[in-house]
Amino acid sequence: MAAPPRPESLALLDRLMEALKAKGIVSDAEIAERQANTDKASPETGARMVARAWTDPAYRALLLSDGTAAAEAMGVSMAGAPPLGVLENTRTRHHLVVCTLCSCYPRAVLGYPPSWYKSFAYRSRAVREPRAVLAEWGLSLPDSVEVRVVDSTADYRWMVLPMRPVGTEGWDAARLAAIVTRDALLGVAVPKVG
Repeated sequence: MAAPPRPESLALLDRLMEALKAKGIVSDAEIAERQANTDKASPETGARMVARAWTDPAYRALLLSDGTAAAEAMGVSMAGAPPLGVLENTRTRHHLVVCTLCSCYPRAVLGYPPSWYKSFAYRSRAVREPRAVLAEWGLSLPDSVEVRVVDSTADYRWMVLPMRPVGTEGWDAARLAAIVTRDALLGVAVPKVG
């Protein structure tokens, strides 16, 4: 887990914010709005996006071609955020998202990153031995399934569109969203029925 910010870092941030406000670049209201948007973001947003993609072919196409526009279509402000890409899991390919440098994460649609996502162990091992990492999460994939590790960066953030589980035909979007976890949206798990 990250150490708490040092007092001198907080003081520097305060001075920067005051300078930006003094130059008219940002206002207190804009800062408060951005903080509120960040604080209300959660994995449930990403889960609702997935559930809609499973039930709405036009939205699914949008999600896979332009994740940013798809998020905005769900009422999520992506202003100032890096573009969002969405990777579709299939019967022959499974995606695993990692940020190898730090903790780049699609916060607008998943909220704050979990501590394990930021850990050096996850960041390094997911690249070197993705199947072993998945197995530790309880996910064993057949050898016929390619595991593709995708690096989320400061310039582009990634989320996974998991496969819809068998047995969910006829479920409404709310029920579908309830089985989509943050872990499935990052590729360390898959949605499960029951």
